[in-house]
Amino acid sequence: MKILAINGSPRTTRSTTRRLAQFVLDGAAEAGAETEMIDLCDLRVTPCTACEGCSFNGICVYDDDVPVLVERMKDADAIIFASPVYIDNVSGQMKIFFDRLADAIHYQVLAGKSGCSVATTHTSGGDEVVAYQNHVLNYLAVVSVGGISVATGGESSAVDAREGAAQALGKKLAGAIANGFSDPEQEKEIAGNREFFRDLVEENKDFRTEDYERWVKLGWIG
Repeated sequence: MKILAINGSPRTTRSTTRRLAQFVLDGAAEAGAETEMIDLCDLRVTPCTACEGCSFNGICVYDDDVPVLVERMKDADAIIFASPVYIDNVSGQMKIFFDRLADAIHYQVLAGKSGCSVATTHTSGGDEVVAYQNHVLNYLAVVSVGGISVATGGESSAVDAREGAAQALGKKLAGAIANGFSDPEQEKEIAGNREFFRDLVEENKDFRTEDYERWVKLGWIG
């Protein structure tokens, strides 16, 4: 089983967010998972301009690193989103990346995967950013097993103090892959999102036949 963590901190190896996410990966690895961390700021991620070009063939007009990253997400069994809190929200790097996931969201290409979220902050907003990232996971049809946030107060050692809790989250995520995980409230939200996106898939069926047939095969379109 493969677990992919995507770190939205621009500080990469100096990032407390990255360290917290690594603790989650360590717990998952101890439970038998193959793990990987990707730092968004090492990649070329162009901001979305809402041109709707991807609607026609699933291919973005920008030739950058996002399509390869989406393929890596599709290849994984679980996804971890990790971000520092910047003015009560995710980092700019993470938000730009989320906006580029529109087509993956519309066509529900990550359905059936598990996930969780990680956030660090100086004082406030950590739980809210975890909830937002989990909301994005639900948009992607990924069911979250939870999340963890740490308010450091400027002391990086505060993250180390939560190592055990972070590793427990990683083990829970690995367990969800191995044994399944159900959350009726999230699944209801995902089903509602899919109902909303179905019209788009049907409208585009003549030039995105393979995607349309996938929805039919999965029983999402009657």
